Amino acid sequence: MAKTKNQVLAFDFGASSGRAIIGYLEDDKIKMEEVYRFSNDPVIVGKTMYWDTLRQYYEIKQGMLKAKQKGGFKSLGIDTWGVDFGLLDEHGVLLENAVHYRDDRTIGMQEEAFEKIPKEEIYHLTGNQFENFNTVFQLYALVKKRPWLLERAETLLLTPDLFNYFLTGKKKAEYTMATTTQLMDAKKKVWSEEILSALQIPQHILADIVPSGTEIGEISDDICEELGLEKAKVVSVASHDTQSAVVAVPTQKEDFLFISCGTWSLFGTELEEPIINEDSLKYNVSNEGGYGETTTLLKNIIGLWLVQESRRQWMREGVEYGFGELEEMAAKVKPFESFIDPDAPEFNSTGNIPKRIQQFCARTGQKIPETVGDVVCCINQSLALKYRYTLEQIEACTKKKYPEIHMIGGGIQSALLCQMTASANNKKVIAGPIEATALGNIAVQLMALGEIENLKRAREIIRNSENTKEYTPQNTKQWEEAYCKFKEIIIHN
Repeated sequence: MAKTKNQVLAFDFGASSGRAIIGYLEDDKIKMEEVYRFSNDPVIVGKTMYWDTLRQYYEIKQGMLKAKQKGGFKSLGIDTWGVDFGLLDEHGVLLENAVHYRDDRTIGMQEEAFEKIPKEEIYHLTGNQFENFNTVFQLYALVKKRPWLLERAETLLLTPDLFNYFLTGKKKAEYTMATTTQLMDAKKKVWSEEILSALQIPQHILADIVPSGTEIGEISDDICEELGLEKAKVVSVASHDTQSAVVAVPTQKEDFLFISCGTWSLFGTELEEPIINEDSLKYNVSNEGGYGETTTLLKNIIGLWLVQESRRQWMREGVEYGFGELEEMAAKVKPFESFIDPDAPEFNSTGNIPKRIQQFCARTGQKIPETVGDVVCCINQSLALKYRYTLEQIEACTKKKYPEIHMIGGGIQSALLCQMTASANNKKVIAGPIEATALGNIAVQLMALGEIENLKRAREIIRNSENTKEYTPQNTKQWEEAYCKFKEIIIHN
């Protein structure tokens, strides 16, 4: 097969950096080339943590220019993290930079919201995992503290939808992103009037929901003239980065488990319909939208943020370690000495994570990790065991057993974590692709352009395109004993 003329451009925004990647179909494989990379740093002004929204848009333009130099593109698609948004006035002007999901404005908002509408009712409508940073609680913080901002707002657009608007002038809400807000009725697939009314969030600011893979429009004439671009389509891909990654799980099985592993770890499975019942509420499991209006039943777990933020702390103390070096030190220490709950509240915010880990271990009567290797080992084995804890919850909700786990995303570059995951869960781990999010973004664009027939075929092509590595369980008896200790810590913390 000759190289397609339908070269597409994927923008993949992460918590600390973003990339522009060209992709095309050739010889039954997706070929990719990164053409631009940029920093994506939050900005703290006063006591508020913002995203630098206009700078992010500037970087999108720079990425388009770089792609132009590589032969141009027929379409582009943007994926980002979930929940965060921008507000536009009646003239379509951004009222302020988007506030970062790690900002403190939502502290206490869950409890106040539950006084207006019961927690159980919110869950049975949305099926979403409760997190302080969910859009619903960000908006309720505005209702309580800055109501004038909502009064001025004509439209709310989640981050990738906001950039699509900047490029095309069209205001739409992509399905997978809409499901991260805890404002969408999971069964009816519409905005929940019950929640919006109870919390006094104006419904008129929410855009119409469109399926993943929808062509939103074309890049505007003004932008094409500014940058010297040919006209190109803007496709609203599975724009929640997790769901782009799920598109790229290289399997042909209908029932599979995945861990999308990076700053966050998203552990789940793909279903045709949401599971919303007493068990899923008890386990605080999330039903999020996937490509093709599927449901991804998953749990949001703090991931390698713990290693990343620990590394930043050691840099502040004057020592800079590479990630490979940290892994080597962790592999040399004695395992199973101490564990943390990665999702304990004290690990959510920036700061001295190693110190907080030591304090957690002291408070729970465990051996305190002293060295850098001890800390990194504690993080990795705790993550692997938290995956096991979550696995049991997912299997309880679906009433299914799964023989293997697909690990995808940048976190699989840690062979230590992949091996620990296989051993802790007593299941084979299939690791790859690393670039799952970008591959999924590109695949959805190629499906929108008619280059790939459907999702099943896309996954087959991705499997052909990328190498995977398998990990089998080791030392299962020791891991089983460790899991018993870990559960005691989780239950009593």
